Amino acid sequence: MENINYQVANESDIDDLVSLLSDLFTIEKDFNPDLSKQRKGLELIVKNLDTATVQVAKNNAGKVIGMVTAQLVISTAQGAASAWIEDMVIHSSYRGHGIGKKLLQRTLDWAKENGATRAQLLVDIENKEALGYYEHLKWESTQLQARRVFL
Repeated sequence: MENINYQVANESDIDDLVSLLSDLFTIEKDFNPDLSKQRKGLELIVKNLDTATVQVAKNNAGKVIGMVTAQLVISTAQGAASAWIEDMVIHSSYRGHGIGKKLLQRTLDWAKENGATRAQLLVDIENKEALGYYEHLKWESTQLQARRVFL
């Protein structure tokens, strides 16, 4: 496996990030790729590094091959910040090499350094591979179920 560089994303990474999100959103039934929306969301995250992060993995050529996004929210249950992890995706040809685990740990470290006492994420209930992955990493299931409404 080639050397992988881990860092916080910047604006020059957004094209690669949009491409990865397109791959992710073709897997998840609740979302459809919309490149302009994904670009806008990523730009907002990258410009708000006080409360959000995009952790990336880059290959030797400097291309982003994996990403995890997180944002801080205030948790009344915790009485502190909580990290909301929204997007985690590794390019298919780089999976199985620990890149996702390292990106996720970097994201959790960022969250803890920024006062978060809990992290949470959503996972597609039909994505057995992702469910097994998070179970392997000791992420707990909860009794909560997500609901949404578009505004």
